[in-house]
Amino acid sequence: MYSSIISRQTRRKIPLIRSLSSATSPDIRNSVYISHSTNPYFNLTFEDWLFRHGPPESPLLFLYRNSPCVVIGRNQNPWKEVNMGALRERGVPFVRRRSGGGTVYHDLGNTNFSIHLARRAFDRRATAQLVLRAVLSLGIENARLNDRNDLCVGADKVSGSAYKIVNTRAYHHGTMLISTQLNTLGDLLRTDKEAMVTAGVASVRSPVCNLQQSSPQIEHAVFARAVVDEFRTTYELDEGSDPMQNIDESSGDPAYIQRGMDELKSWDWQYGQTPEFTYTLDTSFPWGPVVSPFPLPSLSSIYISRTPTMTRSPLRPPRSAQNTGSSCPAVCARPAYLRS
Repeated sequence: MYSSIISRQTRRKIPLIRSLSSATSPDIRNSVYISHSTNPYFNLTFEDWLFRHGPPESPLLFLYRNSPCVVIGRNQNPWKEVNMGALRERGVPFVRRRSGGGTVYHDLGNTNFSIHLARRAFDRRATAQLVLRAVLSLGIENARLNDRNDLCVGADKVSGSAYKIVNTRAYHHGTMLISTQLNTLGDLLRTDKEAMVTAGVASVRSPVCNLQQSSPQIEHAVFARAVVDEFRTTYELDEGSDPMQNIDESSGDPAYIQRGMDELKSWDWQYGQTPEFTYTLDTSFPWGPVVSPFPLPSLSSIYISRTPTMTRSPLRPPRSAQNTGSSCPAVCARPAYLRS
């Protein structure tokens, strides 16, 4: 067994860039925004900027695609949810978003939608039905919502959702699998951390499919147009007086966007916000097993040093395998020490 010495430090605070503004940004004049950037850090931050600075009572729609990445929920454990080894091999980043929910895979075959409303008017089922109507309009007759408001085609899931509510605003955002590389999705989200017990939110695993498996002519632009049309119909918005706004990485408040992107890339946000978890390592050697439970209250607030006191089998291990009494750095000191 290992004896652990835990020293607590004051939890480092994430930079406060997410206060809800009472004033509307002069740049937010439209109801529908389409991103031409595929940078996940930009798109997730622009979404947050719209949410924090949009007109409090006005419905907004944001549609975007990201280059390949894995996006985890605000309260999830990346080691529990993501195959870190496969992620490194493929050079795919993971991003911790600002809303709750489960882990999803993004690539250019997936379109993301984000519907923002006044909190008093927000209804998760109603916004999910809006997206369902858009999909039905494309001829996918067996599309339906399950009891978790996920959109399915037959028995398979094509869209997962998450939500955020702050003061007077709320949003529902989600994915739509159109032509995503499903093999890659499976490889990156397949983990083997049964021995990891976490206080965070666990993803609900579901079989998935692409819309193109039911209707090959559907692509990003076709789906986006259907959602925009249904959004305008639902909230009685006139396209003539309220045209779509195409955005790129020069859009929004440059200082806010840059701070938000920097935050999403920071160690404190990616790893330091991981909820409490315990990971038990059980390794067998020729001379006997070693079991080590690692209780980790907060990755951003602790440092653990361990001096191994191994329990051995009656067979004496070789000298090179005997305990020398030296201590080793904690797996939580930097994320690279905890590998898949």
